[in-house]
Amino acid sequence: MGLALTLAMAVAYAALAHMASATLDDRYAYAALLALVAMMLAAGLVARRAWAWVALPLSLLACHLLYAAGHAGLPLLLAPVVFVAAIAWLFARSLRAPRGALITRIVAALDGSTPDTLAPELVSYSRGLTAGWAAALGVLGLANLALAMVAEPGGLLSSLGLRAPLTITREQWSLFANILNYGIVGGFFAIEFAWRKHRFPGRHGSFVGFLRQMANLGPAFWRDFLR
Repeated sequence: MGLALTLAMAVAYAALAHMASATLDDRYAYAALLALVAMMLAAGLVARRAWAWVALPLSLLACHLLYAAGHAGLPLLLAPVVFVAAIAWLFARSLRAPRGALITRIVAALDGSTPDTLAPELVSYSRGLTAGWAAALGVLGLANLALAMVAEPGGLLSSLGLRAPLTITREQWSLFANILNYGIVGGFFAIEFAWRKHRFPGRHGSFVGFLRQMANLGPAFWRDFLR
């Protein structure tokens, strides 16, 4: 329930954020902020976590105050940067974690083993892939930040009273941050999967079957995975 609601709100957020940038209508930006709050708190609310229920009214008040002040679109510029950077940090941090790199732990879980018992070539590949994801997402986060700075009207630089050396429209920024981001990540994932099938023949069947295996690891694994 919580995961389904989170995913639904993520889709709603991306659509509303793009509409806000395409139309420059703060009502869409306000709705996007509400969807963002729902996406971030959905799992905690469904699980009846006290922190989520305390954060809900405070977050809704912040959204309303931003809208009333005419700044509802500003957090939308920062959200893609923060999300992508946070995920990049999780990948990078895990390279020094005693439990093993993130993708090493996934490979071990799919094999029903532990990182310590994986074949050396799988450990090496999965660590390298974890580093690759950290680097790719780090670059993507910087690209999101750079485009948010030069977007007009209402980009980060112009909000600070500074003039950008070159500019793009808010709609162009949104196409990259709210739509193309997902395509880039999905393309990286698909290309790497194709290479992995070549590198380790016989380990995987279809791409859909691999995604099903990932889903079958269960919510408990994924909650622990992100700690």
